[in-house]
Amino acid sequence: MSRTQIVTTAAGGSALLLAGAFLFQMLGYPPCTLCIWQRWPHAIAFVIGIAFLVIPSRILAVLGSLAVATSGFIGVYHAGVEQKWWQGPTTCTSGDISNLTPEQLLEQIMAAPLVRCDEIPWALAGISMAGWNAIISLFLAGIWLVAARRFS
Repeated sequence: MSRTQIVTTAAGGSALLLAGAFLFQMLGYPPCTLCIWQRWPHAIAFVIGIAFLVIPSRILAVLGSLAVATSGFIGVYHAGVEQKWWQGPTTCTSGDISNLTPEQLLEQIMAAPLVRCDEIPWALAGISMAGWNAIISLFLAGIWLVAARRFS
């Protein structure tokens, strides 16, 4: 494969992940904060892929890899939050409520977002959407790096 074909595959992978995310949203799975954070690097990678078609360069291929790797690492973090391996952002997870007064509890409930980051709304083969994003994103990062190596 030529490096242009490789980058087209990688950028197309990001476009497909974004399309899948929006499809799930249309099917009634609204995104949480971390889900949204995972989308932006894919959008950036897609734009980098378009730029690469106009100006092929190693630096763009490396930037594309960094973009999707960022989404992959956010996906790993998000999957860990879902599995309760570590605490997520306080804006989209639930903390210990045992020491709260009823007024504090009501305030926390009223301030809570509609979609929590520490719950798994859908999984395939025991892997959440965040987990699948991490796996696919890190794979796409490798594809981008293959394209970068083609400049040697």
